Amino acid sequence: MSNFKGFAYGIVTSVTFGLIPLFTLPLMAEGMRFDSILFYRFLFATFALIGVMMVEKQSFHVDKRDIPVFILLGGLYTISAMFLFWGYSFMAAGIATTLHFTYPVFVAIIMMTAFREKTSWITVVAILLAVLGVARLSIDGGKLFVDPIGVMIVLFSAVGYALYIVTVNKSRVHDMNGRKLTFYVFIVSTCLFFFKAQTNGGVQSIPDGQSWINLILLAVVPTVISNITLVQAVHNIGSTLTAVLGAMEPVTAVCVGVLVFGEPFTSQIATGILLIIVAVTLIILSKYIQKSLRTIKHKLLMHY
Repeated sequence: MSNFKGFAYGIVTSVTFGLIPLFTLPLMAEGMRFDSILFYRFLFATFALIGVMMVEKQSFHVDKRDIPVFILLGGLYTISAMFLFWGYSFMAAGIATTLHFTYPVFVAIIMMTAFREKTSWITVVAILLAVLGVARLSIDGGKLFVDPIGVMIVLFSAVGYALYIVTVNKSRVHDMNGRKLTFYVFIVSTCLFFFKAQTNGGVQSIPDGQSWINLILLAVVPTVISNITLVQAVHNIGSTLTAVLGAMEPVTAVCVGVLVFGEPFTSQIATGILLIIVAVTLIILSKYIQKSLRTIKHKLLMHY
């Protein structure tokens, strides 16, 4: 039963995160800039997390030594969110979300280069597949299908999120309660987007009632709910299976883009998305695949 609940939570996590374009694109169509949208997203999400933590009677106390880590993590999370939203201006939201989904590949590359983590042939194959996937999404018949600047912007968002994940795992806040950590990261992100908005005419007012609804849903559904269900999924089925289920994120974003916003969907886009999903899945399951291959090899040697 816990496995069923875990899979359900994992699917909800990835699907809700993939709904970001559903609430974001209408706001951009109303003329809201991404820095203002993200300011409201993290502001509302911060208040929502306060409510959740108070209901669950969780402590807000942190060590003063954690503050520099929160600032660093908030900066990385801000960079990731900002560049992803910026990428929506250059390409279909589904393609942008799929490119952002390459972040586990960048996590592997960072661990290989910065922390000298051993590289397996599976990781190398996955990186090559991811490169092919990005190329397939970007190039059509030798011509650029997507603005190369947009591709670089969204890939930078993936790098930012990869650095965020590595920093969480390698810093002193590694064992901190997930919601408390997210709460303080969101506070930093809210402040950073407020200051970013000041360089571009200030935080825009919310134009109408529908925009209020979209901003609240953006803060709650792909931000707070996805975070809560993520914790439950990891608790029930572990981080590996939860990460694999994350493949539903770009699939959801593509479906929203095609069905709601009329974005194009071709065999080329489908192939690119599939290559990236396969690459990310290989990265996540690489240790399990290596272990299984070693077991099979051992059994074959014992047999002969």
